[in-house]
Amino acid sequence: MHNILLIDDHAVVRKGLKAILEEEFGDINVDEADSGHEGIKRISESNPEAVVLDISLPDINGLEVLKRIRMEWPGLPVLILSVYGEDQYGVRMMRSGASGYLTKSSAPEHLVTALKKVLSGQRYISPELAERLAFNFEKSPGDLSVECLSDREYQVFRMLAAGKTVTEIGEELHLSVKTISTHRHHILSKMEMHNNADMVSYAQANGLVEQP
Repeated sequence: MHNILLIDDHAVVRKGLKAILEEEFGDINVDEADSGHEGIKRISESNPEAVVLDISLPDINGLEVLKRIRMEWPGLPVLILSVYGEDQYGVRMMRSGASGYLTKSSAPEHLVTALKKVLSGQRYISPELAERLAFNFEKSPGDLSVECLSDREYQVFRMLAAGKTVTEIGEELHLSVKTISTHRHHILSKMEMHNNADMVSYAQANGLVEQP
């Protein structure tokens, strides 16, 4: 019997995913967690064969959960299932050790295919993500892109580009305004930008935020 852990803060989403997996696999035990910290605790307790992880969690970002899993359970497959498109987080999550990346808008059969692949020790790469990975591979070293940003800087970049203030970001991430301002300074410097308007323009051109 397969033992799978779903980490997602939406009960309705977990219920739907669980129903899909139980219908397809039959002999499967689907454990659930509604936050990052709870998910890490459940891994220790239930020893799952694979984890299906959302990025947006109420306590710690899914990227941080993935890094924690890679440190403590390096061989545990982690399939990312997110509302964010491949161009927004796919490459970054795969580089951080994810076994696969899938959007929540994908058809149910794609989830089943992806999970079967990661359970067999393979990586699941959708055509969209494969194209994005190839695009990043072909970039010359001098090209400026968000890939030069740290994970935290990238998170702050997307929030700034979405129109949030330094104060709002600090409150949401539980960081000081000074820390967020420092991240903003580093982002502008690394990306050779002048202001938030440059970030908005870049993010919209590259599909990193929703267009108004």
